[in-house]
Amino acid sequence: MKNGRPTLRLKYLGIDTYKEAVIYMRPDCYVCESEGFEAQARVRVSLDHSHTIIATLNTVASDVLKIGEASLSEYAWKLLGAREGDTIHISHPEPIRSLAYVRGKIHGNKFPSYALLEIMRDIVAGNYSDIHIAAFLTACAGNHLDRDEIRDLTKAMVNVGERFLWPSELVVDKHCVGGLPGNRTTLVIVPIVAAFGLTIPKTSSRAITSSAGTADTMEVLAPVELSFSKMLNVVEEQNGCIAWGGTSTLSPADDIIIRVERVIDLDSEAQLVASILSKKLAAGSNHIVIDIPIGPTSKVRDQKKAIRLRDHLISIGQGLGLTIKVVFTDGAQPIGRGIGPALEARDVLAVLQNQPEAPQDLRDRSLMLAGEILEFSPKVVPGSGFALAKDILVSGKAWKKFQDICEAQGGMREVPVAQYKREYLSRHTGKISAIDNRMIARIAKLAGAPQSKEAGVDLHVHVGAQVEKDQPLLTVHSEARGELDYAFHFISQEDGIFQFESNFK
Repeated sequence: MKNGRPTLRLKYLGIDTYKEAVIYMRPDCYVCESEGFEAQARVRVSLDHSHTIIATLNTVASDVLKIGEASLSEYAWKLLGAREGDTIHISHPEPIRSLAYVRGKIHGNKFPSYALLEIMRDIVAGNYSDIHIAAFLTACAGNHLDRDEIRDLTKAMVNVGERFLWPSELVVDKHCVGGLPGNRTTLVIVPIVAAFGLTIPKTSSRAITSSAGTADTMEVLAPVELSFSKMLNVVEEQNGCIAWGGTSTLSPADDIIIRVERVIDLDSEAQLVASILSKKLAAGSNHIVIDIPIGPTSKVRDQKKAIRLRDHLISIGQGLGLTIKVVFTDGAQPIGRGIGPALEARDVLAVLQNQPEAPQDLRDRSLMLAGEILEFSPKVVPGSGFALAKDILVSGKAWKKFQDICEAQGGMREVPVAQYKREYLSRHTGKISAIDNRMIARIAKLAGAPQSKEAGVDLHVHVGAQVEKDQPLLTVHSEARGELDYAFHFISQEDGIFQFESNFK
């Protein structure tokens, strides 16, 4: 007890809860007993008068914490700016006023224009628990936000973080809605566009439910955890970067919301639009190409949903001063051959280096999207973007620019190779009619991706291929024999990974 306030001494335990602030205390400590705190309670944690956070209480019954000690999750340590041995004060938090707007939305009310900014501020400050965030997401799901509310949400997500301001009037970007394994076009597009001379500050995500995010693949080749100032320097020097968005403070509410959104498996169109546009606004981009793959096992499964999403992105983007160009692409099967960070990096390098064995689908899709971006420039004649992008790639300028970007971000790395590999052989003779994107991604994850950069799947066939019985369809790569066996156990239980035309043998 200090000055009449309950205090505890901090002990470091190294528990990672990603973007959730958690405090760990013994249930029999005098603070819990005197204040009536129980597990899952929300408590105010103060290091001093200027450093305060709200955290969720988890109780620890073992002796890992002694009487008078507490610990914090990694995220909470960072938010509070605390060190082991510091003394913290524990108290009841004040009521969260913005939750009233969430309750109002649950009952069918429209968010006032200022409400979403207050909610985003509370989320970033850590005042919302995961349960509060889940309530907010549920209230907004099912098309319960109109276009004004989606616009206000987007602006609020930008305004609670930092924002880049670039000297160029034309700042471009590219985004893929996702759900397509191996679709690493960004790593080809950025150096093409930057080599042409346009500014393209690309922030990308890590995998949450997939086998690799763009940042995971880029990290195989160069550092991606760039500070705000480092990212600024790289873009000023090279016209572009490929960085992990989670290390900067660009639209920080989005990273917190996505974590909860994925856990409760809510596919909210409004949140998707706000997430995409807020990241682009925060990065300082004003002309954006958005790739929407459409396919039965991709994120967007039909044309109707794709059109509705396109219309939202364009209209809301216009209201925020953005020029949005949406491209519908084939999402029926994985792109390239490699699924998993290192294998995807290998494919990217093959394309950039103009190797004859480079995956043609990855190359063509990258050139098409890069061409769409280049046509934002008044110097580029409409319809000539693809040919211009191809010239930059074939000339070697894109490969040179990619190496320069890697060096500026901290140095280029060699692509690692997995220790264990095993082929999966076809059970049939016939023509491949479909490949399940989600199952291919699942196999790569079971093999260890993306945590193990080397792990993943090498796909040997695509839709339309004629195969013979016992021909290799894919190769699983893993750094651990157990994970390799785990992936193959899944494959043996599933018969829908590859579908054959009805006349197969």
